[in-house]
Amino acid sequence: MHLGARWSAAWPTGRSRALDVSLAAGTAVVDAVLMWFSDQRFWLPPPAVSAASVVLGLALVVRRGHPVGLTLFMLVWATALGAGLFAVLITLYSLGAYAASKRTVWTLAAAGYASFLVFPGPTIRDDPFLAQAFFGITVMIVPVLLGLYMGARKQLFASLQERAARLEREQHLLTERARGEERTRIAREMHDVVANRVSVMVVHAGALKAIARRDPERAAETAGVIGDMGRQALEELRQVIGVLRQGEEALAQDAPTLTHVRELIGQSGAAGLRVELSVEGRERPMPAAVSRALYRLVQEALTNVHKHAGAADTRIDLRLLPEAVEVEVANDAPPAAPDHRLPSGGNGLVGLRERVTGLGGHFEAGPGEEGGYAVRARLPLPAGP
Repeated sequence: MHLGARWSAAWPTGRSRALDVSLAAGTAVVDAVLMWFSDQRFWLPPPAVSAASVVLGLALVVRRGHPVGLTLFMLVWATALGAGLFAVLITLYSLGAYAASKRTVWTLAAAGYASFLVFPGPTIRDDPFLAQAFFGITVMIVPVLLGLYMGARKQLFASLQERAARLEREQHLLTERARGEERTRIAREMHDVVANRVSVMVVHAGALKAIARRDPERAAETAGVIGDMGRQALEELRQVIGVLRQGEEALAQDAPTLTHVRELIGQSGAAGLRVELSVEGRERPMPAAVSRALYRLVQEALTNVHKHAGAADTRIDLRLLPEAVEVEVANDAPPAAPDHRLPSGGNGLVGLRERVTGLGGHFEAGPGEEGGYAVRARLPLPAGP
């Protein structure tokens, strides 16, 4: 098992395996033929040198996985036998290309160059020393330098491929995160537009059914309120669809104001909910994002009162501070269970928290001390000029 893994590491692809086997066999044949027909004087008879060249050539099959060991083997036996010229060149190239330590590469190259100067071999041993030294640099150092260059180039390509793969994974994660955030935003907007308006319309419809016969005039007024709220819901839904198609520039330029908040309170009052509004501070224009968050917070809080507390008394305290807007919507304990059970998915408060914290504000919601419920938020305002 370990041996198979080691061979797999040495030969990452079938193509590299076929290349190394073919290279080893071809080098063995070329070196053997060259040494057999050479008229130079060798340490051993030509048949023995040819046989040694075959062994040295076939050893190239491990040049990727064991470049250092192969180089030591080649330097010892090629020098001792005067065989394997091309096998030595390919081994030195493989040493530079595949050895992990550059220090080891240069140490072995220097050792090989020194051994070449001491034992120049029968081919050039009668030449002048300077010629031997120059030839040794060409034969021993140039293949190592070429191997180092190709190894560095291969590492660069591998690094670029890894970086490209990492960037692709990061881009995929960013895309998935953006899609998740967009789905969350769409769900929040659709909840604000559809769930809140429709919930209050259901309450009005229940009241209309109860008073239709005994108070036709009030029933007609309630029907008019339902129609107005339906038109408002359609208009807000149109804006949301416009944002999905065209981006944030499709939003209405006029952000909700305190006047729109008072209209919300009036609609809840028409549905039978007693709401008291208290405003502290000077009313002034607010940034669009802050005013929208304030409007949605009051809208969601009143809707939750309709859903869960029925006709419980509700107070809205709004503090307009120079640096922030603080709002609290609190209702008393319900006197009785609401007449109309409305479905609730628990997404409204989650969406409010996302809106408020997205603006750098603080949000909290929970049961009150006397059995009611309270929603509080602080929305920071940008510093004035």
